[in-house]
Amino acid sequence: MAKHSLSTLEAFLIFLLVMMTAVTVALLSLLFITSGTIENHKDSGVPVTQSPPTTPGSTATQGSTLTHGSTATQGPPVTTTPEPPLFQNFSGYHIGVGRADCTGQVADISLMGYSKTGQNARGILTRLYSRAFIMAEPDGSNRVAFVSIDIGMVSQRLRLEVLNRLQSKYGSLYRQDNVILSGTHTHSGPGGYFQYTVFVIASEGFSNRTFEYMVTGIVKSIEMAHKNMKPGKIFINKGNVEGVQINRSPSSYLWNPPSERARYSSNTDKEMIILKMVDLNGVDLGLISWFAIHPVSMNNTNHLVNSDNMGYASYLFEQEKNKGYLPGQGPYVAAFASSNLGDVSPNILGPHCVNTGDSCDNANSSCPIGGSSTCIAMGPGHDMFNSTQIIGGIIYQRAKAQTCKPALGYSFAAGTIDGFGSLNFTQGTTVGDPFWDTLRDQLLGKPSEEIKRCHKPKPILLHTGELTKPHPWHPDIVDVQMITVGSLAIIAIPGEFTTMSGRRLREAVQAEFATYGMQNTTAVISGLCNVYTHYITTFEEYQAQRYEAASTIYGPHTLSAYIQLFRALAKAIATDTVANLSRGPEPPYFKQLIASLIPNIVDRAPLGRNFGDVLQPAKPTYRVGEVAEVIFVGANPKNSAENQTHQTFLTVEKYEATSATWRIVHNDASWETRFYWHKGLLGHSNATIQWHIPGTAQPGIYRMRYFGHHRKQDFLKPAVILPFESTSSAFEVVTS
Repeated sequence: MAKHSLSTLEAFLIFLLVMMTAVTVALLSLLFITSGTIENHKDSGVPVTQSPPTTPGSTATQGSTLTHGSTATQGPPVTTTPEPPLFQNFSGYHIGVGRADCTGQVADISLMGYSKTGQNARGILTRLYSRAFIMAEPDGSNRVAFVSIDIGMVSQRLRLEVLNRLQSKYGSLYRQDNVILSGTHTHSGPGGYFQYTVFVIASEGFSNRTFEYMVTGIVKSIEMAHKNMKPGKIFINKGNVEGVQINRSPSSYLWNPPSERARYSSNTDKEMIILKMVDLNGVDLGLISWFAIHPVSMNNTNHLVNSDNMGYASYLFEQEKNKGYLPGQGPYVAAFASSNLGDVSPNILGPHCVNTGDSCDNANSSCPIGGSSTCIAMGPGHDMFNSTQIIGGIIYQRAKAQTCKPALGYSFAAGTIDGFGSLNFTQGTTVGDPFWDTLRDQLLGKPSEEIKRCHKPKPILLHTGELTKPHPWHPDIVDVQMITVGSLAIIAIPGEFTTMSGRRLREAVQAEFATYGMQNTTAVISGLCNVYTHYITTFEEYQAQRYEAASTIYGPHTLSAYIQLFRALAKAIATDTVANLSRGPEPPYFKQLIASLIPNIVDRAPLGRNFGDVLQPAKPTYRVGEVAEVIFVGANPKNSAENQTHQTFLTVEKYEATSATWRIVHNDASWETRFYWHKGLLGHSNATIQWHIPGTAQPGIYRMRYFGHHRKQDFLKPAVILPFESTSSAFEVVTS
């Protein structure tokens, strides 16, 4: 065969193809930049008010299914097998609460939320928890389980696996129609637990290690709540929270009708709704709080796994109620769940150009110099840790008192002022770009005329609803679910509703209940439940095509379709015809998924060293307010998500002279501690443990301990995960 040399044109075309492929991969990694433009408001606090306990006997649930093309389908009713009641002849409910660790990997995995290239986990600030609440009528006839989870969002695969395991243990007691799984939407939790291609790519592959850790934690929290059930009463609290949120897309909000906007005093929902649970002796058991705010106080420069502002509110409340317990322990459970947070930001200082200080609160969230990459919104604190504490602390204090096939528009890649995109997209884009359209057409095929017409005025960047390789890129079977507990209706939404979308949905549901005799129903939106479908804007906001609208993947009439379905559920509950509703088609559970793009490698200690050896010791003495720090020879923390010999990466311990023992005062779930992992070459790494010594620390002798696991693999043998631990030298803490 004659030797063929490449012409200049052929070489150029090959180079262009390689570059196009690389750019496409980068483009696909931008699918979850979840924040937006905002404006300033001056706020003041208003106390929370409390209503009488809800009446028992009104718990009802139902799940339905939304498919693209405006079709709503429902299936045969599910037969329940109630357990024998614990107690009878009392006025109230059976109530159970439970909390379990669901942190997953804290290294070598993408953080889910901003989709910023290179924002992988490198340690831990706080643990992530699943908090479960079970409420049942005295005779066991009606039962619901609500679970708030410190993760970005609930994936359909996660929910299906949890339900499968619950069915294996409890039969028909916990089912698709009476279990709600809701993500808090922290942007600092691990990804890797999705099955649809868009999410898998954004997570840099599927991580079975993290998936199993999360499923196990969620199921365990439900099991704990089930075992802890006791007679009790439920109260509904309401009140406004001021000074913690602003609308990040005010220009989109202004597209809503003036007459509708005039009915509200703010372009964000400020009302917090709380479900408070006590036993028959009045002892507090737990609470669920719903409030609309994005957990993005921790920005996209963060690499520590944590639960952000809503998790910090839970941390404060549980620490107060569970005195004497370490974080994550104790009987009281407090969940701060997500609501209609789609266009709501905690970064209340607003968007400013970082290079000039000028405001960039405009329709494109862009600066004259640097474009969208220099337009950033900031929180009230001196850094993101402090902002998280301020916002979470205020929330805690207030709590104490026809749809289209899925498609993403151009503005989703533009990013937002909380986490900007990396390419040359801007928000508010309503026309396509020839370069990106050509690139898309060559690599993924052209979008159909049908999907382009359906999504107008959105220009289609990725026609995900028509992409099916290696699996569908977005779900086309979506659960819609509502449960009632007394006079409270919990609307489980599978995405991020904007402020006005949430208001319209709540009003429609409450009006439907009132039509059929339930005039005093309080409807609350519980966000990011059961499956993730990005954003839901109003039809008017959709026309602006900012980030939230471009990420409304089922088209401009998505909200109308949801309202229609939830009104049907409300009617069925109010008229006691839930049994006549049908389940609809079952979503798929894909077998083969794209594996994690980050390989597992053997851990190695430096020559002459062992895992856990101290490289930088603690100083002999620290003052209150200083940071105690020790550096150890480390190993990859993701090993600890596989072999859970240790339940924490660190402890801070105080020496008790009277008993000659060391008492644990902090673990890695404590806000005062930080665990950093520094990845080196060829399996080498270091671990840094910090203790930010609080003003409440008692003078005395302390030490820090490190717990880890290292991966070992001998020649021609399978890898094994082995535990190790280490202890720092003792040091003294003084007050002055």
